[in-house]
Amino acid sequence: MNVLRGVINQNQFAKGVVATIGNFDGVHLGHQNLIKNLKEKAAIMKLPLVVVTFEPQPREYFQRNKAPARLTSFREKVELLKRCGVDYIYCIQFNDKIAQTDAREFASKLLFSELKVKYLLVGEDFHFGKNREGTVSLLKSLGYEYSCQVDTYSDFTIEDEKVSSSKIRKALDHADFSLAAKYLGRPYSICGRVLSGDGRGRQWGIPTANLGLKRISLPLHGVFVVQVKRAGTTHSGVANLGSRPTVDGTKNILEVHLFDFNESLYGELLEVSFLHKLRGEVKFSSVDDLIAQIRMDIEAGKDFFNHESVMS
Repeated sequence: MNVLRGVINQNQFAKGVVATIGNFDGVHLGHQNLIKNLKEKAAIMKLPLVVVTFEPQPREYFQRNKAPARLTSFREKVELLKRCGVDYIYCIQFNDKIAQTDAREFASKLLFSELKVKYLLVGEDFHFGKNREGTVSLLKSLGYEYSCQVDTYSDFTIEDEKVSSSKIRKALDHADFSLAAKYLGRPYSICGRVLSGDGRGRQWGIPTANLGLKRISLPLHGVFVVQVKRAGTTHSGVANLGSRPTVDGTKNILEVHLFDFNESLYGELLEVSFLHKLRGEVKFSSVDDLIAQIRMDIEAGKDFFNHESVMS
């Protein structure tokens, strides 16, 4: 799979593509089913499958710090779409120019002239272009002019409940990880590369791996029981997700302690899956109080896995 940005080579898609367009935040089961349908269409038409998306996401551009927290970073989204069998991701930089582009111009130039879309699948309530004036009706009208079939994708439901990124955020906000996993088709996770930290955890006898997060806001805050995948192996542990207020933290960070593990992880890419919330993030009156609480968190995390093992 390739990620495309900027101007597209006019010869790259000479025969056209099948495509969809949207944020695809979380790449949940609804997104996955849409892509499955597109893959079948792409196979019939013998054309590549392209997912068109934006960076930053439109709501992040317009609402800034008030935009909903992302479920997935762009890198995570790329990896998940790759697993779905997408051939290309076309990432459009969402800026002033794009925000002010007329809907008809956006569709005619980018979708039908540059990408040469021959089959387009979008959600029933899809809107685009300046002031979100573009509609599915406009796409179908333009599609007729450019010999492109435009279809709509009905809401994907589980037990009569629509699957959506907003519902997954709500589930995470309530620490309902089973519901989030049900809608995602996998446990909710965050990926990141381990950075060199300040060494406090090791000094306290509680070594941690610190993952830097380039996110304005987080869908979770607190201390959690987690499972961590690294280089083909899985480890159990606990993690703090937030700004570490007791040690004057200012940046969002994911700090992970793996049980019975003392190897160096610097530079490694970890996938941290969240299983259970232990508590919220708290500013303690002293470092000693923090250390004592962390040790209790570790024991609670081990008890969680022991209970799960007994139940299974």
